[in-house]
Amino acid sequence: MASEGKNTKSNVNGYYELTVPANKKIQLVFTHVSLKKNTVTLELKPNEDYEFNLVLNDRAEGLGEVVVIANNKKRIQGVVTIEPQVIRRIPGANAGVENILKSLPGVNSNNELSTQYSVRGGNYDENLVYVNEIEVYRPFLIRSGQQEGLSFTNTDLVQNVDFSAGGFQAKFGDKLSSVLDITYRRPTKFGASLDASYLGGAVSVEAASKNQKWAAITGVRYRDNSLLVNSQETQTNFRPTFADVQTNVTFNPSTRWQFSFLGNISK
Repeated sequence: MASEGKNTKSNVNGYYELTVPANKKIQLVFTHVSLKKNTVTLELKPNEDYEFNLVLNDRAEGLGEVVVIANNKKRIQGVVTIEPQVIRRIPGANAGVENILKSLPGVNSNNELSTQYSVRGGNYDENLVYVNEIEVYRPFLIRSGQQEGLSFTNTDLVQNVDFSAGGFQAKFGDKLSSVLDITYRRPTKFGASLDASYLGGAVSVEAASKNQKWAAITGVRYRDNSLLVNSQETQTNFRPTFADVQTNVTFNPSTRWQFSFLGNISK
């Protein structure tokens, strides 16, 4: 407690003593780290002893909405976290997560028009890919001559990307080279985005129910690499056009349970 620059504190039993000026209105301020502050006005006579027992109320503070944003720091040694904004803005013939991975140490690619990559001298099929904790097997990933112009991952739907070129956890299986762990975001409100260029376009839509139990996000992409192919000296009748639709639906019946559906249709 304090008054006009003078202060004191109570002992373990709650007793305290404070000398204040007489014949003068003063304000005593009582404070405690976990209780509400209280102010009392007193005016004492000369040589008057005044006993005052105060009861402080509990202090409870309510916080508003808290938004937690992941930073670019490595959460685990050997795991690189890539910001989704960086993935969407990086220039390249093929937009996608793989453009970033090729710039990391130990990651190699022998074709700038392909999204395939190898790690530390391994083969192209020795890289494990997870999307929303679901393993994406080799037949669905990019292979030579198939879906080369379109990465499996839709960058408009991505919330978090973790990449490890070695030393990853045992839960990721027995792949030899690397692990790419991708998480699609769970929307909390309606949103939409549109991206268009000479090489194609992409549209994404997301929404959530009022009670936040249902949430869905869908992305449609189209890619046409004809401009790149036609610039070569060799003439061909091959038209590299690709398209796909991805959707992620999440249902939260309670705080302990969550059901999700991830679908992909490609052409």
